[in-house]
Amino acid sequence: MAQVMLEQLKKMRRRWLLLVTTIIVMMFISIYQYSWSIFADGLRKSFKWDLAAIQLTFTLFTYFATFVQPFSGWFADRFGPRLIAIIASILVAVGYIASSTVRSLPELYLYYSLGSIGVGILYGLSAAIAVKWFPDRRGLATGLTTFGFGSGTAIFNVIINSWATSFGVLTTFLYTGILMAIFILPFAILYQYPEFVLGKSGSASGEKREKVEEKKVKEEVAKDLVNWRWHEMMKTHQWWLIYISFTIIAAIALLFGGNLKLIASELKIDPLTLSLALTLFPIANGLSRVLGGYISDLIGRQATAALFYALSGVFMLLLTFYGKSPILFLAFVILTMLFAGAVFAFNPAFIGDFYGPRYATTNYGITYTAKAWGGMVSGYVTAWLVTLFGTYTYSMIGLGIGSFIAAILVCPWILRKPMKK
Repeated sequence: MAQVMLEQLKKMRRRWLLLVTTIIVMMFISIYQYSWSIFADGLRKSFKWDLAAIQLTFTLFTYFATFVQPFSGWFADRFGPRLIAIIASILVAVGYIASSTVRSLPELYLYYSLGSIGVGILYGLSAAIAVKWFPDRRGLATGLTTFGFGSGTAIFNVIINSWATSFGVLTTFLYTGILMAIFILPFAILYQYPEFVLGKSGSASGEKREKVEEKKVKEEVAKDLVNWRWHEMMKTHQWWLIYISFTIIAAIALLFGGNLKLIASELKIDPLTLSLALTLFPIANGLSRVLGGYISDLIGRQATAALFYALSGVFMLLLTFYGKSPILFLAFVILTMLFAGAVFAFNPAFIGDFYGPRYATTNYGITYTAKAWGGMVSGYVTAWLVTLFGTYTYSMIGLGIGSFIAAILVCPWILRKPMKK
């Protein structure tokens, strides 16, 4: 069986085309998360709504985008990803186009949540494609795929911010939704899982590879013959360590995605520095995923994750206490994201490494719900603390300390691969 799987992978050069496809889709759906602070600021200025009430939209986004994934993952693992990817791409575009018509908070909650469901589905399918097609380079593949989600708004944030300033927030919703409709659907149609992962037979023919690489791929494929179902996975203590650490570090990335413009306003950061931050923090976020994934393939997933999580905590605390300087604000935002963003590459790889690729979409979909709790911390809880104390300081200190806890939970002496009985 392992040999058949190896030969199938050797003939599947289209896996690289699929990886590029997932990166492009992830870039566009990332607008929902990493451009939200621009829309939140525009809504507050246009409608004079309470900040906590507006930020509830972002919390709802994290819940809908995460809790849909176990269900969409179950469907995709059994029937393939294409149909559900097409449906999801339509939801993503409709969510923003409909949001351009809002006149009340309930309408905003409804339309943004509708699009959030599509975002969650496409995110889960994209990560699963990397896990299933690349058992030999899982860290790099998941890093590249999630790079699209982490860095996509580096291209879009300046444009979206300009639209919001020139045309208003509602028109910006409309233009962005149309852009999504044009670019996401054609690529979602290409989504596909490898045949052996879906349990189908395939040809054993293929071209030769270098001996060293072939041996490595064969070993990794053989390891993946052990597959855990979701209820088996959740009974292991390793999964809970991954889940808790995921929650903490995800909250940092979500804090910047939902509040960066508002944090800059509190610290009295000038518009030019803010514009640079809105452009560069998504790039750092994306590079973190590629860098972390690549290094983790070389020296080990757990050691790399522990190092990255600890460093994200260091730079978050430095941002809290020294962020009033424009130069230091920009530097610490970038450095924090350079190490925090990799959490979204580490965790799909962890799930694939520890629990196999067969049920990876479902298993990672369940694991990805940790992001919802991170979203609650970075969204509604943070807004509540800001309303109560008038500052982001307490939330940022808490997340900085939490990063060190997350680093301990995933260190290689504590987090070890489970053995199936």
